[in-house]
Amino acid sequence: MIKEFCAENFTDLPKAIAAGASRIELCDNLAVGGTTPSLGVIEEAMAYASEKHVPIMTMIRPRGGNFVYNDLELKIIENDLIHAKNAGVDGIVFGCLTAENEVDEEAVEMILGNSSGLQTTFHMAFDELNHEEQLKTIDWFVQLGIDRILTHGGPATQTIDECLPHLKELVDYADGRIIILPGGGINANNIDKIIEFLGVKEAHGTKIVTF
Repeated sequence: MIKEFCAENFTDLPKAIAAGASRIELCDNLAVGGTTPSLGVIEEAMAYASEKHVPIMTMIRPRGGNFVYNDLELKIIENDLIHAKNAGVDGIVFGCLTAENEVDEEAVEMILGNSSGLQTTFHMAFDELNHEEQLKTIDWFVQLGIDRILTHGGPATQTIDECLPHLKELVDYADGRIIILPGGGINANNIDKIIEFLGVKEAHGTKIVTF
């Protein structure tokens, strides 16, 4: 089982790894859902985690708020991605939508074009899509070679238990073609139950390990 700990900057990273986190999603500003951490934070996190053989997935998101980005923001995303890759991160976490609440295909293709050799996770922007669009997006992401989709399975206002039926549907539809990474409300107490119900091998959260 892979327990992906969502870390805000470097502060809790050593304690999380010591407590059993097997992968780190590195962010800043978790109060707004996570934004790109500074290059200094990325470099120090990589230096520490690499010694422990724990991979780092770095959030690439220029601001809080929605996931619809203008050309300047996409340029920032591209530059941040290149800097993170040069710093040696194992992967990136990203998500871009259009004003019509569909995946921004052009932005995704730009990001993937700059992320060769990295693991890729499309984050909870996925939860903004309607049901039909989610299934179409899973198929397209499989074609693109994206590694995983981080999803709560519903609006953030719903508990993880309320979202489990839809998460199970997504896992079944993906059918091993792409990893469905459940997150949002998963902690050290409920992870075993959720993993078993969904039939997955990875889970994500800020409280997925205790320390």
